[in-house]
Amino acid sequence: MTDTIDHAASATETDAAATVASWLASFEAALTAKDLEAAGDLFLSASFWRDLVSFTWNLKTVEGPEGVKGMLAATLDNVRPTGFEASEEPTESGGVTEAWITFETAVGRGLGHLRLKDGKCWTLLTTLTELKGHEEPKREQRPMGAEHGADKDRRTWLEKRRQEAEDLGHTTQPYVVVVGGGQGGIALGARLRQLGVPAIIVERNLRPGDSWRNRYKSLCLHDPVWYDHLPYIPFPDNWPVF
Repeated sequence: MTDTIDHAASATETDAAATVASWLASFEAALTAKDLEAAGDLFLSASFWRDLVSFTWNLKTVEGPEGVKGMLAATLDNVRPTGFEASEEPTESGGVTEAWITFETAVGRGLGHLRLKDGKCWTLLTTLTELKGHEEPKREQRPMGAEHGADKDRRTWLEKRRQEAEDLGHTTQPYVVVVGGGQGGIALGARLRQLGVPAIIVERNLRPGDSWRNRYKSLCLHDPVWYDHLPYIPFPDNWPVF
């Protein structure tokens, strides 16, 4: 028999958690009060906030307190962000405190990353991960792959998929046409399908990936493997680092 020894949080971990919690509380209070000056004062003069859709409905980076205040002035009334908290244990190294964070807006839920120096924000990333009321069917909401019981009209999963493909563009019209069936196009198509948005991906080559395969000797990735997972198909732990 073996005993498990609980990990006791170190002073550094405790301090990092307290620092992050304090900053997030001040940040949320400033946003709730629409106090742009207070929000800007929480950022270093050389700081950067990268937003992916959650605040701006765009991909946007602002720099410094003035950039932060300008972006908030344009977005706060509609975004109404709340619930900022660390999603994992914050860390501290070399004078920089880091934390993964979660939050909500009026229409969605978000994930972010925060880095603090001297108690102020150095970098902030905010991303929109899902829209309220339009969540992906996952975890307990996953569809049933098999329907058990006596039903002479029951269709298999494959039959349903084939019917979906046959209907698309005929009885079911696409809302989105994705031009290009490369990695980005396939990833976007997969996301849209999970959200129930009919979409067609148009690719001029015979197979996905041919735009690279027909040009280079080896099929490679532009970024390290950790950045190139396809949605719903993470690479195995032993996948080569391209």
